[in-house]
Amino acid sequence: MEKRSVVIIGCGIAGMTAGIYLKRAGIDTLIISDNAPGGVLNNIPSIENYPGYEKISGPDLAMNIYNQVKSIDIPVLFKGITSIDMDKRIINDYILYDYLIIATGRKGNMLGLDNEKELIGKGVSLCALCDGFFYKDKEVIVVGGGNTALTDALYLSSLCKKVTIVYRRDSFTSFKYLIDRVNNTKNIDVLFNSTLTSYNIDDKNMLKSVCINDKEVTTDGVFLAIGSTPNGGLFDVNKENGYIIVDSKYNTSVNNVYAIGDVIKKDIYQLVTASYDAVEASYDIIRKKSEKLDNYE
Repeated sequence: MEKRSVVIIGCGIAGMTAGIYLKRAGIDTLIISDNAPGGVLNNIPSIENYPGYEKISGPDLAMNIYNQVKSIDIPVLFKGITSIDMDKRIINDYILYDYLIIATGRKGNMLGLDNEKELIGKGVSLCALCDGFFYKDKEVIVVGGGNTALTDALYLSSLCKKVTIVYRRDSFTSFKYLIDRVNNTKNIDVLFNSTLTSYNIDDKNMLKSVCINDKEVTTDGVFLAIGSTPNGGLFDVNKENGYIIVDSKYNTSVNNVYAIGDVIKKDIYQLVTASYDAVEASYDIIRKKSEKLDNYE
């Protein structure tokens, strides 16, 4: 058995921030993640609203924070969670903890169409930054109309011959500066009040075309940016629409279990708010451990 004071599940900006604060307070902390450091940061081509940086890519910011994590010797275990017993406070049958912080973030949504899962990596993608290079000088479609969709479209426009945004509403729901940039980018077209209804594959099981409003449209690739779903299914705590419910100190319904970042129910989902969540939860753990020491003395 391996015993840790705090285990953080998730290595995104929330999880890594919590790790930094706890480690600096002298608390033994382990981060566990089944993904690369940064989480959703690795899908963001450009960030322009994070303090200290006029402009930085998501992967660069993720690596900066991860390097800070490593510089203060916080152990990071890159391994999936196969089991968790919150009553016995044990993970994967061998990692014991006093406090648990859930920072598992969200995952991108899919349209739920036939052949969609099979076409991931074969013409359909959930990450423009990861896969955009493979569509250099080609024609692609971005589905969605929020900040992520427009950010993806702008990034892809620098690589692709043509980018078409397909959105089911009659206007975008993103920041104005992104809308202005899209409108001023010559190789981006927009189809409002439109829905992608099916994928068509070729004899090699690759994407050949799609149907938009029941009309076939040839394309080289489709990038989905239609929102996300919280990664909280593994944890038996109170939730609402899949999002974990927390109090003002980020406690869940289970004693000594916290949740932070995009996996929780809250009003604003931003990088800076994820960091704030981490600070509040960390300080509550620090306070509790200090009170235990005081009582012991």
